[in-house]
Amino acid sequence: MEITVFKSLVQSSEKADPVTSCGDPDLQDSPRGWWFSNPDKSFEAIEETNYCSGLEESLGTIAKAFSELGPFDGVLGFSQGAALVAILCSLKQQGDTRFQFDFALLFAGFKSRSNDHNQYYDQLISVPSLHVYGETDRVIPGNMSQELASHFENPITLTHSGGHYIPACAPQKRMYWNFLETFSTQKNVKY
Repeated sequence: MEITVFKSLVQSSEKADPVTSCGDPDLQDSPRGWWFSNPDKSFEAIEETNYCSGLEESLGTIAKAFSELGPFDGVLGFSQGAALVAILCSLKQQGDTRFQFDFALLFAGFKSRSNDHNQYYDQLISVPSLHVYGETDRVIPGNMSQELASHFENPITLTHSGGHYIPACAPQKRMYWNFLETFSTQKNVKY
């Protein structure tokens, strides 16, 4: 298995052993998420809640990754990860120096329904962003991704006909390329 880590748009890949990287596939994992919206360590993207557990720990882990592995040009998130990327964008805009990046890619993203997170959407987020979502997504309906995009200044949106996944057909790849190329040109990066 080969995992590519992008630090400046294009970087050589590092090989990782799938067993040590992913653990024993037969073991039952405990619930995982960037944060939980229910006391039973579960998460519901659609339901509004006054409960939130785990976000600060996740932000600390990400800050550590930025410090030890960065710098990073951009961040990418899928589903709850995209909701977290939006929070990172808001924190960056509010002056949180732990998170330094130039752009965000948000796939099947949504505005967090945790009332504790309303502060992250108080002002329009100016981080350049690409929002991608599926017309037939039954996990995160398109209107939730549209709502998240509306909290960004000049968001670029890409809708695909599929569901809850990251599309990788030629038209979508071209859109990703065009979006990323903007930042490579700014930094004089060739690939």
